[in-house]
Amino acid sequence: MKTDLLSLRDVNSCYGESHVLHDINLRVAEGEVVALLGRNGSGKTTTLKTVMGLLEPKSGVIEYAGRALRDASPEGRARAGIQLVPEDRRVFAGLTVEENLVLAAMGCAKPLTIDAMYEVFPRLGERKKSHGRHLSGGEQQMLSIARALIQSPRLLMLDEPFEGLAPIIVRALMEVVGRLAKEGQTIVIVEQNVKACLTLADRVYLLSNGLVVHEGSAKALMDDKETQKRHLSV
Repeated sequence: MKTDLLSLRDVNSCYGESHVLHDINLRVAEGEVVALLGRNGSGKTTTLKTVMGLLEPKSGVIEYAGRALRDASPEGRARAGIQLVPEDRRVFAGLTVEENLVLAAMGCAKPLTIDAMYEVFPRLGERKKSHGRHLSGGEQQMLSIARALIQSPRLLMLDEPFEGLAPIIVRALMEVVGRLAKEGQTIVIVEQNVKACLTLADRVYLLSNGLVVHEGSAKALMDDKETQKRHLSV
């Protein structure tokens, strides 16, 4: 049995007075791809932000690599090997693709090479001198993921990586995520594209109103149309 890399136990998070996550329990094993699915506002992104340290939990325990994440800043968690690719593709518009990657690698103990990122995303190699503002949405998403990967993350969290992208770009990104998974990369993915997500994931958690309402294998949920209809409106 694989060792858990990440676990959340009875985690509660709030935005001001709004209680968003209610006693969340989930685990992610080393080398596993876990999907968080649910309708908009179900708490998926909030879960990722809480793990990343962008939102402090009101209660509960988050463990990463066998240690509780207490008072660790987002920067500290990044140095420990946790990377979050946010849904809004935060790339530096005034920097070139190559400059974006150089900046992302700074301060990382064992960064991957820029050439390695161009092997993962050949399109970025072709556009390496282009500024972020001149990239297409798909190219910006590739760069956003590459900025995380160049830091050699132990845990990679992807928030809506396929949102708003053309089907051909979605397929290309799915191939990349699939290759990373085969290479042993631990991944947590939040995505509205249910079919794509279930194709990539080993296990899945369904969230509704800040509660985990279903946990199981991605394959089982793929065949469970009733549960999908009840919680995902598909």
